[in-house]
Amino acid sequence: MSRNSAPTRMHLRALLHRCEAFASSLSSPLLLLLRLWWGLSFARTGWGKLRHLDQTADYFASLHLPAPKLNALLAGSTECLGGALLLVGLFSRLVSVPLIFTMLVAYATADREALGAIFSDTDKFVSAAPFPFLLVALLVLAFGPGRFSLDQVFATRPPPR
Repeated sequence: MSRNSAPTRMHLRALLHRCEAFASSLSSPLLLLLRLWWGLSFARTGWGKLRHLDQTADYFASLHLPAPKLNALLAGSTECLGGALLLVGLFSRLVSVPLIFTMLVAYATADREALGAIFSDTDKFVSAAPFPFLLVALLVLAFGPGRFSLDQVFATRPPPR
């Protein structure tokens, strides 16, 4: 093989740069899809809790949560409003915090066994119902909502005078 046909360091760096640029271009569409799907899912589960508040409160009481009706109202409202805001990408990082907290409480109360298996049986932990919700909220907190969001629209507007 001649010296000219072998890839050089410069060629490899250029290829790596193109691969990284392509992968970076996927982050906003991926964050949009995650926000749309899981924002809607959060909103729907929260709305379900609010629509069936007495049943949710009874379930929370069976988990020995204090003030079950108040906690059902708080969890449902957080999920419903937080999911709607996540869906449109408004206050995304801020709203991720109470959503993360709500999912951690869900793990600690309704999926305690899965939470206890976080290191011993990771399949059980990631199969629990709160996991995908928690993961998406953590991703949005860490990476933001992406370019296709109301947060981005307001961030690029000049401040009012």
